[in-house]
Amino acid sequence: MSFRPEIEFQELSVIRTFQEKKLQETLEYLNEKSPYYRRLFQREKINASNIKTLEDLTKIPVTEKRDLQLNNNDFLCVDRVRISDYMTTSGTLGNPVTVFLTSADLDRLAYNEAISFTCAGGHAGEVYQLMTTIDKRFMAGLAYYLGIRMMGGSIARVGNGNPELQWDTIERISPETIICVPSFILKIIHYAENKGIDYRSSSIRRAVCIGENLREQDFSLNLLGKKIKEKWDIELYSTYASTEMATTFTECEHGCGGHHHPELIIAELLDKDNKPVNEGEFGELTITTLGVEAMPLLRFKTGDIARFHNEPCSCGRNTMRISPILGRKNQMIKYKGTTLYPASVFDVLNHAEYVDNYLVEVSTNEFGTDDLVVKIGCKSPSEAIVKELKDSFRARLRVAPEVIFMPTEQIIAIQNPELNRKPVKFFDLRKP
Repeated sequence: MSFRPEIEFQELSVIRTFQEKKLQETLEYLNEKSPYYRRLFQREKINASNIKTLEDLTKIPVTEKRDLQLNNNDFLCVDRVRISDYMTTSGTLGNPVTVFLTSADLDRLAYNEAISFTCAGGHAGEVYQLMTTIDKRFMAGLAYYLGIRMMGGSIARVGNGNPELQWDTIERISPETIICVPSFILKIIHYAENKGIDYRSSSIRRAVCIGENLREQDFSLNLLGKKIKEKWDIELYSTYASTEMATTFTECEHGCGGHHHPELIIAELLDKDNKPVNEGEFGELTITTLGVEAMPLLRFKTGDIARFHNEPCSCGRNTMRISPILGRKNQMIKYKGTTLYPASVFDVLNHAEYVDNYLVEVSTNEFGTDDLVVKIGCKSPSEAIVKELKDSFRARLRVAPEVIFMPTEQIIAIQNPELNRKPVKFFDLRKP
């Protein structure tokens, strides 16, 4: 099996025709198998067979997270006896949603990761160290495992956290690539420096990074990416994915956006009125899954704001590339006349060496506008740190939030509630 799909290297017209054929197959399947979409087509008087082109998608109402939360089981297209795995979304924008996968869906998930890792320079025989959980109904960890196995690589499943065990595994097994949240790379570097580990001479040559941006919108490294590279000159690859779309956008070696896999997903960018944005503009990523058996989604709004880059890539792929995620639509903050997203606040905090951990809170003040507070844990709290941090915020964001010190242990406890599989760093306390 090839993990460099030919369709990604075809002319745009060929890719378009290919996607439209896949779309028609998906609509036929949904009309026959999906209680939710069959009901939607009937209510909106939509003849699915009349949807022929990608532009015709605009005739179909969007699917939102709330629809999944209220009608979760109605999206299921197969008998439950055929479900091989139950996963849930992270619940970033509300209550988690159950995502059902058949055996064929797990194969699709593995294939998605195999072609994504190949895009990021992966190959058969390569050893990967997985620094993310594979349990807790988490899709990503299992997807990485299945994809690397399909690609012909091997995996050391260490899980998240525990720098001591991470370095013990690196020294014992000599993996070439780590898969992790990029800010965790700084933690294992810090541990190595304190323990006298010569990390720069280790076997690690590459990091496939998940969950956090590494780049600015012009694809240059952001503060977090620069800080990692200054310490450890390894190759950094950004990825973007979500449980609902079971598909990954991954950078190639040129680092200029995550490549679209046209055989697995149709992607749109929509404005606040659910209309397609103009080329080059930001919009909410809206996806239609292709080839999913148990729970296909049609025009599902992810909540993530991005833009597309359509020029051919130097790697030879002609597929669209997605920008770094600007932020989540529901998390946009309007603070002192400036629009910003939590990720940009995280970027400043991740770059501050004196900050051990942090929480970011947004609330509604007495005037009905947004208030922004950053709570940080550090070893030596001082007014000088507050001033330096506020200066960094002003230089980066043009505004400076209130800064409060908290014990690092208290922040850790708040970041890691018992039922969550990801640390929570952003708390939206605004009134509805």
